[in-house]
Amino acid sequence: MNTTVSTAEAEDLAGYLKLAAEVEHWFGPMVNEPKFVAAVRAAINDRRALLVRDGEHVTGGLLFRHRHAVAHIDWLVVAASSRKTGIGRHLVTEVLRRTSATVVEVVTFGADHEAAQLGGARVFYERLGFSPDRPEPDGPDGGSRQRYLLHLDR
Repeated sequence: MNTTVSTAEAEDLAGYLKLAAEVEHWFGPMVNEPKFVAAVRAAINDRRALLVRDGEHVTGGLLFRHRHAVAHIDWLVVAASSRKTGIGRHLVTEVLRRTSATVVEVVTFGADHEAAQLGGARVFYERLGFSPDRPEPDGPDGGSRQRYLLHLDR
């Protein structure tokens, strides 16, 4: 499996939307939401969108941004057929390589959210060294959310 992380290009939008379609049941509507599509386009244009592809198919995507000494992972999805292959870890590692931030934050599912168990998001971030922080407002699906932080020694 290819785990080369690349910066997304405009033609990769369709691949991001295909990934989004796979997880709308956890994140809420995205594919037909103009604000989400605009956010992905903006991240691609600003070179804040990373991806892994297997041939022509996008198998993992991540959107991120920087604000002062904090990098924020806005969205990370790995195709169901490619989960547990290291793609998510490679995407996060690339964000860490590209940032000079001293803290990386991400909002993921709360402990009681179905996706926390089925998707393994919380365990994934904890294995990468992130620690749970404060609860966040519920997501568009109505499920709980929690902020995770990774403090970097720089």
